[in-house]
Amino acid sequence: MVRPPPAWGSFGNLDKARIGPMTSIEERGAAAPPDGRAGISSKRRGAADERITRTGWLTRLFRRPEAGAASGLLATVVIFALLPGADALYSLQGSMTFLTLAAELGIIATAAALLIIGGEFDLSVGSMIGFAGIVIGLTVNHLNFPLWAGIGSAFAVAIMVGYFNGLIVVKTRLPSFIVTLASLFILRGLAIGITRAVTGRTQIPYILNDVPDNWTAKLFNGEILTGLFQWMGNQGWIETRSDGLPFVAGIPMSIVWWVVVTLFAANLLTSTRFGNWIYAVGGDAEVARNVGVPVARVKIMLFIGTACAATLLATIQVMEAGSADTLRGLLKEFEAIIAAVIGGVLLTGGYGTIYGVTFGALIFGLVQMGIFFTGIDTDWFKVFLGVVILVAVLVNNYIRAKALGESAGK
Repeated sequence: MVRPPPAWGSFGNLDKARIGPMTSIEERGAAAPPDGRAGISSKRRGAADERITRTGWLTRLFRRPEAGAASGLLATVVIFALLPGADALYSLQGSMTFLTLAAELGIIATAAALLIIGGEFDLSVGSMIGFAGIVIGLTVNHLNFPLWAGIGSAFAVAIMVGYFNGLIVVKTRLPSFIVTLASLFILRGLAIGITRAVTGRTQIPYILNDVPDNWTAKLFNGEILTGLFQWMGNQGWIETRSDGLPFVAGIPMSIVWWVVVTLFAANLLTSTRFGNWIYAVGGDAEVARNVGVPVARVKIMLFIGTACAATLLATIQVMEAGSADTLRGLLKEFEAIIAAVIGGVLLTGGYGTIYGVTFGALIFGLVQMGIFFTGIDTDWFKVFLGVVILVAVLVNNYIRAKALGESAGK
């Protein structure tokens, strides 16, 4: 029996009993040659078998999908350090601000990256953020649900939306771009239509007024390590207000949630069979199906993941603002894809890491706040963002090609 070769993205460790020895976590997502013939030396190049060829530490470093994003983050930090306003940007208050922005993007970008590695897209993420917020607002304000039940209702809706998105994609074989583009308009339209019909406006204010469940709200909008920050303020290590309270009271829960989501997703992708399945499905769904990977189930679970990540961000925003808005999350789906691309995730699927997406989100947050603190006209932010996307893709392709010994222009 001839075993089918793994596709670009390295899923040679789908099942050790079925396909062979497990590849290392460091090489996963980057070890297989781009022609899909993993473990087979290229006679045309006359190269030695990469399974026995020694490689330098620099080459191994550049083979990491997140290498380009890490270099970009370092360059971004240095550039803004040399510009006016760097002291404010890199102060504790400024750093916490751009980390909060990065966290909000990182939560949805992490889930989006898993889906892209799995070979699909979800353009309904932004609309899901707005719709989930409206679900929380309507259930708490108009149906008198407890806050925890309102949040639970939003996640239940997210699971259904993600399930149907994934089910339509796998059953009809339609491109996920088209399916989720339709969901984008449906969810945004439902959010506006239902909210106007019930409240006569596009916002639901005062969601947290007279809500006795303070603990649930603080789970999404509180801070941790407040005692430590107060102690540092008393020692004069961080800035305090006239009343003695520090300007930065603690680490916001949005950052905590980002860290939790990142660590969970990274472990899922690199240390579990399901993570191997994700690489396999994104590399070549037909080959993956032939070796026993439940392709449909993997894709549906990934769509549910993006919808739930959007709902988590929506919950954080509702707890912070105390209100829901039908226009929240506008264009967030594209920002999530941008962070994933900057982080070295291939849009063709089967390649990428979660930590690269973390670097991409950090670059996004740092640039957004850096432009503000340095006095650069913020109208140019979108232009800069577009340039960063193009440069990130070119740099990632170049580094990967050089690491694999190919011609960069091939």
